[in-house]
Amino acid sequence: MSETTGPTTAPIIAVIAAYNEDRFIGSVVLKTWHHVDQVLVIDDGSTDSTAAIAEQAGAVVIRHDHNHGKAEAVNTGLRRAREMNAGIVVLLDADGQHDPSQIPRLIAPILDHTADLVVGSRFLEHRSRIPRWRILGQHALTLATNVASGVTLTDSQSGFRALSQNALDKLSFRPNGGFSVESEMQFLINQHRLTVQEISVTMTYVEGPKRNPFTHGFQVLNGIVTLVSQHRPLFFFGVAGVLILLSGLLLGVDVIDRYNRFQSLAIGRALISILLDIIGIQTLFTGIILHSLRAFLTQHRYG
Repeated sequence: MSETTGPTTAPIIAVIAAYNEDRFIGSVVLKTWHHVDQVLVIDDGSTDSTAAIAEQAGAVVIRHDHNHGKAEAVNTGLRRAREMNAGIVVLLDADGQHDPSQIPRLIAPILDHTADLVVGSRFLEHRSRIPRWRILGQHALTLATNVASGVTLTDSQSGFRALSQNALDKLSFRPNGGFSVESEMQFLINQHRLTVQEISVTMTYVEGPKRNPFTHGFQVLNGIVTLVSQHRPLFFFGVAGVLILLSGLLLGVDVIDRYNRFQSLAIGRALISILLDIIGIQTLFTGIILHSLRAFLTQHRYG
C-alpha cells in the first residue's frame, strides 16, 4: 500500500515502459513501490534480464514478444491500468532518470481535483543538471509541440507524468507513434479539453543517450508534423494554403506593376501567380473540409 492512499480509494498504479534496462529497472521499481499501490512494467521485447529483475523487485511484468516501440508499450500499460480500475496512473521511465520520491508532488493536483494530467517539468526551476545540447533540443521540440498542439507547456518531452481516471479513459496513442508519445499527449489534451498542470521536478542523467540525438529529434519532429495533419488539419493545411495564396497574390501584384511600367506582360510570372493562387485556395479549402469532417466524427464518437 502506498503512503498516499487508503484502503478504500482507487489504486495508484505506476506504468513503466522498459526496453533493455536491466541496469536500472530493479532500483526504479523498488523506489516507486513506496508511493504507489502497484507497479506495472511493460517489457517491450527486451533481450536482457529486464523482465526477470522487475519481477524480482515486485512489479507485475507484461511482456511483448518483440519490440513494438514506446507508444505501444504505454498503450499496453494504460489498458491494464484501466482493467485494474486505477484512480491515478503515474508514467515514468525505466532508466533511472526520474525520481520516484517526487511522485507525491506529481499526483497532488489530481488528488485535489485541480488537474486531469500533471507533467513533471525540468524547466520550471533550473535545478537538474542537464547537458546544454539537451536543453537546446528540448526547448526546440517544446516550442514546435506547443505551437502545433495549441497547448503550452515548458517541458513537452518529459515522460514523468500523472493521469487522472478521466485522462486515463481518454488517452490512447498511435501504435507507430515512436518517441512522440509525449507530443501526442498534448494534442489529445486539446482534443478532449483536459486540464493540465506542471510541477517542477529534477531529473538525473546517469549515462549518455542511447539513440543519436539528431535522429531522435527528427523522429519526434516527424511525429509532430503527422499529429498536426491528423489533429489540427485546418491549422496544418490552412497556414500552408494562406502562405501559398499570399505568395501568388504578391507575385500577381508584381506582374501588374511590371505591365504598368513596361507595357509588357510577364507571361511566365503571371502563370506561376495563377498556379500558386489555385494551389493555395485548394489547400485552404482542404483544411476547412478536413476540419469539419474531423469535428463531425469526433462529435459522434465522443458526443
